[in-house]
Amino acid sequence: MNPFPIVLFAYNRPEHTRLTIESLRQNRLAADSDLHIFCDGPKSVQQVQAVGKVRDYLRTIDGFNSIHIVEREENKGLAASIIAGVSQILERHTACIVMEDDMLSAPSFLEFMNAALQVYRDRQNIFSVTGYNYPLPIPADYREDAYLSYRGSSWGWGTWTDRWRKVDWDVSDYGQFVDSALDQSLFRRGGDDLPDMLKLQMEGKLDSWSIRFDYAHHKHRAFCLHPVKSKIQNIGFDGSGVHCGTSSDYQVKLDFSERRARLPPDLQLDPVMVKIFDKRFRTPQSHAARLLFRAAKKARRLARGLLVGG
Repeated sequence: MNPFPIVLFAYNRPEHTRLTIESLRQNRLAADSDLHIFCDGPKSVQQVQAVGKVRDYLRTIDGFNSIHIVEREENKGLAASIIAGVSQILERHTACIVMEDDMLSAPSFLEFMNAALQVYRDRQNIFSVTGYNYPLPIPADYREDAYLSYRGSSWGWGTWTDRWRKVDWDVSDYGQFVDSALDQSLFRRGGDDLPDMLKLQMEGKLDSWSIRFDYAHHKHRAFCLHPVKSKIQNIGFDGSGVHCGTSSDYQVKLDFSERRARLPPDLQLDPVMVKIFDKRFRTPQSHAARLLFRAAKKARRLARGLLVGG
C-alpha cells in the first residue's frame, strides 16, 4: 500500500519551513510519499518578501515521491487555507497527514501516522490521529505505544475523508450547545479551555479551524489517538507566528527509536491516561487558551496594518 499523502501549509517563515521540510525528508517513508504544499498569499506588502523567500525555497526541495505546490495569490488565513487544502486532497484520497511550517518530525513520524490511519480506518469512534504528545508523566506500567484522548491535535495530525466530511465548520448547533450544561460539561472532557475557545470563535474573536475540529470530535463522541512518545516537536512558540505566542510549555523529547509502535485495533480509552491528560487542561483558563487569545488579537492588529511581522 502506498503511503497516505502529506499536506503541508506554509506562509512567511523560510527558516521554520526549511527545518520542517528537512526533518520530514529524513522520515523513512518520505521518498515514497506524495507531498502537497499550500503556500498562503501575503496579507500585506510587508509580507511579500518573506512569502517570496518561502516560495523560492519550496521550489528547490526534493526527497519525496512527488511534490505539488499551490501558491495562493490572496491571503486566505490559516483556518480557511487548511479547511480548503485538506478538503481538496481528501476529495481524491481516503486519508491524509497534515503538517504546518513549524513542526520538527522524528524519522518514525510518517510510519506511525500511516500505520495508525490504516489500523483505525474503520474505527468511527477515532476521529483523528496525531504524532504529537504533550509532556505528560506517562505511568511506567502503561504498556501501549498510543492512547486515546477527548481532544484533537493540530500538530502533525491526520484524518480520514469520511470523518472530515462530518465536520460542521459553521457550528450550526452552537445555540443548542450553549443552552446545554451537559453538552458543555462533556466538551470540557478535552480541556476547560475548549468551550471558551469555541465561544471566541463564534464571536469572531478567534479564527481557528482546530477548535471546530475539536468540537466535531465531541459532537460525534470520538477520540484522537496520540503516541506515548512524541514524534512531533512544535518550533513555532518563538513569537514568529500569527497563531502562537512565546512558550516552552509544549517542548517534548522527540522519539528517535527505530522500534515500530504497537497499535492494537481494539485500543480503548484508558482511565489513568484520561486523568493524566485531564490534569494538564483542568485549569480556570489554560495556557493554550491564553496564547490563542493573544494571537487572535495580534492577527486582528496585523490585518489593520498596525504591526509588521507574521
